[in-house]
Amino acid sequence: MGDIAEDETSFYTNAEDYWKEVPPTVDGMLGGYGSISSIDINGSKAFLQKFLGDGEGKTGTSCALDCGAGIGRISKRLLLPLFNTVDLVDVTQEFLDKAKTYLGEEGKRVGNYICGGLQDFVPESGRYDVIWIQWVIGHLTDDHLVHFLRHCQKALRPNGLIVIKDNVSYEGVVPDEVDSSVCRDLEILHGLVARAGLRIAHEEQQMNFPKEIYHVYMLALR
Repeated sequence: MGDIAEDETSFYTNAEDYWKEVPPTVDGMLGGYGSISSIDINGSKAFLQKFLGDGEGKTGTSCALDCGAGIGRISKRLLLPLFNTVDLVDVTQEFLDKAKTYLGEEGKRVGNYICGGLQDFVPESGRYDVIWIQWVIGHLTDDHLVHFLRHCQKALRPNGLIVIKDNVSYEGVVPDEVDSSVCRDLEILHGLVARAGLRIAHEEQQMNFPKEIYHVYMLALR
């Protein structure tokens, strides 16, 4: 990622410009793959529910953070049904504005709508039981991802959890010029998680996605 880091400013501004042109719909959030939304949410729910509940070491359900939240697709169908309060952060104000209607009545339990890039965002210390980071780490440079994960660790409540759900490449780092992002392989992602001082509590591949798209993995970090 060295060459990308050298031109960091355009890496971020190009991504912002790309998302400003994307329609604020489920299909827009999923790059034309709106049909996979239910498969995605069901896989995420099964993964997350392994950690939630009462008892020693279990993760609470007071407050969650949806990173790269878009119009709130994940907040609406995964996080708000499981958590008392959810905060949304996204770089595109239009998406957050849309979320306020898309989330309906349940949107009353949104604590904060935060507009900004994750490279500049510092979540509130000790606030979150779960920080959900899906299909957005490719928009961060390696160093910014490591720093963001460190901030996330400080933002967790006791027994809190960070979940990354994202595409992984077969080998190395694959740049995407269209949306100004990268896709990393699992070994590289593991290395960045370790650099951030986190350990992987559990890891799974999302099943039943279309064969032509990248493999998608879920990593629970503590």
